[in-house]
Amino acid sequence: MLGTGILKGLAETARNFVGSYTQEDRLVTVEYPEEREPLKEATRNFPFLVYDGEDPQAGLRCVACQICEKECPTQCIYIIKDTVKKPDFVGKPQMQPKIFDIDVSVCMSCQICVEVCPFDAIEMDQEFELSRTDRFEDLLIHKQGLAKSNDYFRKIHPTLAGEIDARRADEKAKAEAKAKAAAAAAAAPKPAAPAGAAPAGPTPAKPAPAAKAEGTSAPPQPAPAAEPTKL
Repeated sequence: MLGTGILKGLAETARNFVGSYTQEDRLVTVEYPEEREPLKEATRNFPFLVYDGEDPQAGLRCVACQICEKECPTQCIYIIKDTVKKPDFVGKPQMQPKIFDIDVSVCMSCQICVEVCPFDAIEMDQEFELSRTDRFEDLLIHKQGLAKSNDYFRKIHPTLAGEIDARRADEKAKAEAKAKAAAAAAAAPKPAAPAGAAPAGPTPAKPAPAAKAEGTSAPPQPAPAAEPTKL
């Protein structure tokens, strides 16, 4: 019969339409923003800077190496180094950024900056509600707005943050053990020299021969033998 396929399609559409309101497993619509679905751990949006402790400036992990700025495909990262150094998590003096800006209006969330960072200082955020009235200055995020605590990082990416924290704790323990060993070696008393042994130090130089007194003549030397006469 002509039009049977069309009627079957319309019936299937009507069944799905009614079922989306009556079947419990089909009620998938979330009343956003009053209701929100929990985000997956791997969700990523725009980068942010991680800091340890309570002070965003003192605990900032970034050392202004500018690798992320050079590797960014869209060139949306802008960094200027500070002239003042600060100690990192193992106590080693490191540089720090004086200016660190990210223009999220051109960022494409590729995560390359995260992959190339050797200090685990930049990670991907899950925040996506960034609507602004000004798409220029308001979407240029400065260092103060980018800095977020390691506790926040553990909250949104617990697995990755746990791996990084464990690795950093191991590095810190090795650095502390190395420093303690060096301090103990420097403070240890030097062993005493055994009895009868020559004192340590350079060998004394031999005295120079005494100069000849004036007026003394050298002993006579024997005359050379005469050569035989040839015949």
